[in-house]
Amino acid sequence: MSTDLFFALTPDWVIRAVEAGGFDPTGHNMALHCLENRVYDLMLEDESHVIVKFYRPGRWSREAILEEHQLLFDLADAEIPVCAPLRFEDGESLHEVEGIHYAVWPRTGGRSPEELTDEQVEILGRLVARIHNVGALKPAEHRGFLDGQTYALDALDFIEEKGFLPPQWAKRYRNVVEAVADVYDELAEDVPYHRIHADCHHGNLLNGREGWFFLDFDDFVEGPAVQDVWLLVPGRDAEGARQRDVFIEAYRQFRDFEPRWLGLVEPLRALRYVRYAGWIARRWKDPAFPRSFPHFNSEVYWEKETLDLEEQLRIIRGMN
Repeated sequence: MSTDLFFALTPDWVIRAVEAGGFDPTGHNMALHCLENRVYDLMLEDESHVIVKFYRPGRWSREAILEEHQLLFDLADAEIPVCAPLRFEDGESLHEVEGIHYAVWPRTGGRSPEELTDEQVEILGRLVARIHNVGALKPAEHRGFLDGQTYALDALDFIEEKGFLPPQWAKRYRNVVEAVADVYDELAEDVPYHRIHADCHHGNLLNGREGWFFLDFDDFVEGPAVQDVWLLVPGRDAEGARQRDVFIEAYRQFRDFEPRWLGLVEPLRALRYVRYAGWIARRWKDPAFPRSFPHFNSEVYWEKETLDLEEQLRIIRGMN
């Protein structure tokens, strides 16, 4: 099965796949930390490096992955700093071997920022607005939408179906997840949707000699602009709110942003709690996940998740 092969990729197998696409790798092959997909740094014969990403089988269709690539090509054509895939010798950006899709990317230098200065926040605000201008030009037909169903209720159903929830927390967890999904959908009813990064946190940014680069559009969907805003400026204290204002003021130099959309920040934060738990649950058979999240399948984990979500719901209701 392709999933079994995905879990057991070897350096020789990776090199052969890249060679089949017309590249000339040397023996240098280093696995990079990535739980969702399998990612490798390969040196080529000309001493340049490429990054090879093998997409997790069963997550996205070929059409959905190609939509990701097309968005990146569109952004690159608009001179927005993203890391777009390279073309294989046949002109395609996506190949498949034994049921696993893979693509090759240029290696981009830089570091992910831990904290942002106001000047950096302004730069990123303008760049995100430009990303959204491109994102709004066409729909994502194979990617779906960010809503209460896809980001919370689907995860809840899977978690329950597979028996992860301890009985003593099952009802409270379901009640709070359903409430969070309902309040998000109600508040988002008149908010415009378009293609967004959707996972635009600091770990998917690089800052180096050539400036900023946005990485990993693997989660992109149609959703509200504010999803990309709050993930880049996530704080909810006074300083976080101030920097978010700086971000939005810069964003508005290129694209409109209505203040009422900020009412989605805390509901989106809550949806992310549930989506993250659902992501771990869906990947639990991958040997990397029990090692990375040893407390996930425990009563203590679900107690904390339930209480955190209930507190988050109180915050949301107190704001509305």
